[in-house]
Amino acid sequence: MQSSLSEAVVAGAGGAELEALPLPDYFRAATVRAEDVGVFRAMEDKDVRKSLSVDDVPMPELAPDEALIAVMASSINYNTVWTAMFEPVPTFEFLKQMGRKGGWEARHDLPYHIVGSDASGVIVRTGSSVRKWKVGDHVVVSPAYVDEQDHDTHRDGMLGEGQKAWGFETNFGGLAHYAVVRASQLLPKPALLSWEEAAVNPLCASTAYRMLVGERGAQMKQGDVVLVWGATGGLGAYAVQLVLNGGGIPVGVVNSAEKADVLAALGCKAVIDRSEIEDGDPSLLQRPEGWKKLGKAIRAAVGEDPHIVFEHVGKKTFAASVFLARRGGTIVTCGSSTGYEHVYDNRYLWMRLKRIIGSHGANFHEQHAVNRLIALGHLVPALSRTYALDEVGAAARSVQTNEHIGKVGVLCLAPEEGMGVTDPEGRAQLGERRLSVFRR
Repeated sequence: MQSSLSEAVVAGAGGAELEALPLPDYFRAATVRAEDVGVFRAMEDKDVRKSLSVDDVPMPELAPDEALIAVMASSINYNTVWTAMFEPVPTFEFLKQMGRKGGWEARHDLPYHIVGSDASGVIVRTGSSVRKWKVGDHVVVSPAYVDEQDHDTHRDGMLGEGQKAWGFETNFGGLAHYAVVRASQLLPKPALLSWEEAAVNPLCASTAYRMLVGERGAQMKQGDVVLVWGATGGLGAYAVQLVLNGGGIPVGVVNSAEKADVLAALGCKAVIDRSEIEDGDPSLLQRPEGWKKLGKAIRAAVGEDPHIVFEHVGKKTFAASVFLARRGGTIVTCGSSTGYEHVYDNRYLWMRLKRIIGSHGANFHEQHAVNRLIALGHLVPALSRTYALDEVGAAARSVQTNEHIGKVGVLCLAPEEGMGVTDPEGRAQLGERRLSVFRR
């Protein structure tokens, strides 16, 4: 049964009414538990449906620089899959590290971890030092949790030693009815989007922006050919849009004709179906003959080799990425979903003057820039499907097994899809067809 505060949020109550209602003592949240850390020992298939559960958890106390969000919707990112697999390390190690620092961070060291690194919702409480936000504001949450008292944070939020991924390296994440965030994570919700459409963007869209557009990334130019692995996945879907918006030429790699159709609807004209390259041999792209075959397909599609390779797959594609980038080209990487240990032929790196850039998340300025693009309708949500919070295990499993396209959303307090749009005219101008490119 929902609390009176939750019911008021869903009904669209204003700030004064929300502030007058009491906080619930407990709320629903997707969690993993410390007692289950060894559940997958000796198992080949670490099925996250066995470790993710939805429980009633106590409401945490709010620090002065924090806000409490009534979460209307969230989404599944691969870091939630890692958390639920307890790999590469159990995330309880991160929570223990926070606990050892004492103060407000001690709250995070609990025997359960509330997961989720995306959220859209309504502010229902603010700490005493929060200035720019008030109860009742509609927001999305940046996943970059930074230490504002670290000098490196002021050079670049992602360089600070205390930087963490909210909901992965911290507790009280977004796959819940309520979430705790720092004020420095808050951004205005794009008014033309529904709650679930707004929730799926922050982590993946901003990560792709930093990799391609940000001054610390590949610094894509007009006319650059950009090879995008997993071009209809959570990251790739935004990468393709950013390349198109910036006057670049995306070459999207997918593994099915259905996904190729999605890219065509986005306006990506150069699409390579990986299954046709592999021709029944999934390991081909891990060998030189496969790299050469793919390189030939890229040149057939756009007439030249890539200036930039957008890399996040890791072990299975990284050697190909280093090979495929043109002389003087750039490989920019933000992850390794198929494995962290990369083996590649270094001759193609040093003798052809290529460079590898490591990229992680996005700082608050980059997050703000991406959120503006989304609010303007220049980037569309990669939402393909939504699940209810009680189905979070199935939602995460679809991402774990790569059954999904784009992003998988999760309805938290929102009882149904389509709620939360406060600019229907702007939405109509952009068009439902454009907003539903990834819907399946």
